Amino acid sequence: MSSAGGTGSVRAAPLAAVRVIGIGRPERGDDALGRCVAQRLAAEAPAGVWVTECAGEFATLLDLWEGARAAIVVDALQSGAAPGTLLRLDGLTEPLPTPVECSTHGFGLAEAIEIGRALHRLPPVLIVYGAEGACFATGGGLSPRVAAVVPDLADAVRREACALAGAHAA
Repeated sequence: MSSAGGTGSVRAAPLAAVRVIGIGRPERGDDALGRCVAQRLAAEAPAGVWVTECAGEFATLLDLWEGARAAIVVDALQSGAAPGTLLRLDGLTEPLPTPVECSTHGFGLAEAIEIGRALHRLPPVLIVYGAEGACFATGGGLSPRVAAVVPDLADAVRREACALAGAHAA
């Protein structure tokens, strides 16, 4: 099951046990990482896993993970690590890296999680996957080091989504 949304409007999410949400802005270089991973996974999502994309607005994220047993969010991160470094964090218990610069999403993913926590609108399981971004300038595609990790990141997300949904990873 998949949706390639991302204009800010949210269709009702299907009753999938696991939701994979790739976030980012395609026109902002490495910020497109989450969407690239979601696009790679959309065609092969197993039963019980729904894959979608969005720009990363906090209200959209709250709507997308509402009612899910588990949500996996994929985003480009800024932690100070080397570009292309893969990260997996428990969004409910581990702090997310906070970028020095303002997020291209307005509020960042970390703020969306905290708003969701305050409003009691977090799923029981919330996993954040990402890679350290290098360039978030308008007009460019993924940087070479980030583009190189997309296959490995997509495989890691697919394996975890299958495990959470009780499906077998191909």
